[in-house]
Amino acid sequence: MSEAFRIMGVVNVTPDSFSDGGQYLDAAAAIAHGLELESEGAVILDVGGESTRPGAAPVAEDEELRRVLPVIEGLVATGCGAQISIDTSKSGVAARALVSGATLVNDVTAFRGDPEIAAVVAEANADCCLMHMLGTPRTMQEDPRYDDVVADIKAFLEERMSFAIAHGIAEDRIMLDPGIGFGKTVEHNLELLRRLGELVELGRPVVIGTSRKSFLGKITGREVDDRVAATVATNVLAYERGARVFRVHDVAPVHDALTVTAATVSAPWTTPTSTTR
Repeated sequence: MSEAFRIMGVVNVTPDSFSDGGQYLDAAAAIAHGLELESEGAVILDVGGESTRPGAAPVAEDEELRRVLPVIEGLVATGCGAQISIDTSKSGVAARALVSGATLVNDVTAFRGDPEIAAVVAEANADCCLMHMLGTPRTMQEDPRYDDVVADIKAFLEERMSFAIAHGIAEDRIMLDPGIGFGKTVEHNLELLRRLGELVELGRPVVIGTSRKSFLGKITGREVDDRVAATVATNVLAYERGARVFRVHDVAPVHDALTVTAATVSAPWTTPTSTTR
């Protein structure tokens, strides 16, 4: 049933990510973590060397490359079967990562931070994920406002998709991410989840990244490491509303929850002949 959805496992090679900053700075530890996520059901591994948490400062390109390239190269050398994604908004980092074995560029600025990244993706015939963010990581949570959060983000993603296509990226290579938590209040995030079907109407796979985020803590009162159940709930709801790619830290519980959800909404269901775990 895993073909019904794709899980993108988070491999942060950063000292300051909001949830797991500093845990996988060592390349060997990050590679081992990525392989563990793959064994739990991740079919995409999203390797990032620059934190995009609220208030995060930018990272120099050479430092970002120093962090991510050994991890990407190491994953490739192991024969990792998951697609490798580079989480960056810099064309130079994307280009080097794609040469090293990544085949997906996940850009939280949707090619606005460095427009040259579109040409890099097109030339490599790579996949890309275009995400909505209000402002920059440093400023995005400073009183975010929208006329209609869903309509505004839908228009933004449609425009960014047109930009990507105009720069030579095939439409079937594009995924769209509404950017849960990136310049949104709790109410904005919940409205996006409720009305996710309106974004699905754009015709491309919708990526959801709610994993351990602060709005879940505000709703439940739980600390960042105790938000697995809340993360699972939002991903199940998002799947039912049409999302098909799920960026998470805790792959195993989300994989199981989505497997059961997919089996429930898709009939008939038959016992698989083998499992990944």
